[in-house]
Amino acid sequence: MRRGTAACSIICVPTQIVESPATEEFRSAVGMLKLLGDETRLRVIWALLEGEHSVNELAELVGAQPAAVSQHLAKLRLARLVRSRREGTRIFYVVDDAHVRRLVEEVLTHADHVTAHG
Repeated sequence: MRRGTAACSIICVPTQIVESPATEEFRSAVGMLKLLGDETRLRVIWALLEGEHSVNELAELVGAQPAAVSQHLAKLRLARLVRSRREGTRIFYVVDDAHVRRLVEEVLTHADHVTAHG
C-alpha cells in the first residue's frame, strides 16, 4: 500500500431473498398488513406478545368492548396471526408464532423511531 492513500474495504452481504415472492404471497402479506393497520387489532396482538389472554382480559387491556375484541380476534385467527385454545367455556388466545411477534415488534420499533426523530 502506498503512503497517503486511504485503504478501502468492501463488505458483501448475501441476501436471503433469491427470487421474488409469488403474487399470492404478496396478496397474503397485504392482507396481514391491512389487518394490523387497525389500532385495536394491533393493541390486541401487542397484549398477546406477553402471553395468552381471554377475550375479556384483552378487552380490558386494550380498552374495548369484549364483543368488538372477539370480532377482531376472529379476523386475526382466520389470518393465522393468532391461535386459540379452549379451556371449559373460556377461549384463550396467543400470538401464532415468532414471525408475528417479530413483525409487530419491528413495526412498533420503527414507529417509535419515526415519531422520536420527526
